[in-house]
Amino acid sequence: MTRILRLNKFGLPRQWISREEAATLYAKNQVVWSLGDQPMLMRGGINRLGHQSLLELAAIIACDGDESHFSFTPRLSNRLLFRRDGYQCMYCGGFFYHGGLTREHIIPKVQNGKNVWTNVVAACLRCNHHKGGRTPEQAGMELLAIPFRPNVFEYMYLANRQIRGDQMDYLQVKFSGQRQWLAA
Repeated sequence: MTRILRLNKFGLPRQWISREEAATLYAKNQVVWSLGDQPMLMRGGINRLGHQSLLELAAIIACDGDESHFSFTPRLSNRLLFRRDGYQCMYCGGFFYHGGLTREHIIPKVQNGKNVWTNVVAACLRCNHHKGGRTPEQAGMELLAIPFRPNVFEYMYLANRQIRGDQMDYLQVKFSGQRQWLAA
């Protein structure tokens, strides 16, 4: 299902919403501006004259609202981590399905390593087992890429599998370029 990218009025991504949620924002006059190549059409009911209501929804909408309480901390999950790393083991370079990967802590938990974006990578079961409770240096293993915390634009990309071209164009401009993981 195609989702709509909701932004704040300054253009920062906030969330992916359904067409129904977007229609509600349009009806409440909370959409300040919008972008997109082709609007999505949403058909409503038929009035007593036999006319069906029709609402055009943009793929990207900016909404009014209180911005004083927003701070972005990307939620860490295996699904988003594996997508960030392109479903590739960051030690051996092999590509795996979701079930063939694990969340691997660079500084292991047993050495007080934290469960944060900058300390975890995708690793295959074999490499994770070989590394064990050691650091990569202690295990004689080398990382293929440096882990990074996604910014809000990268996080929105990671969080949605069906992104329209106009939405991708909007998000991609603000990618940090820390890793070339867009092909995933």
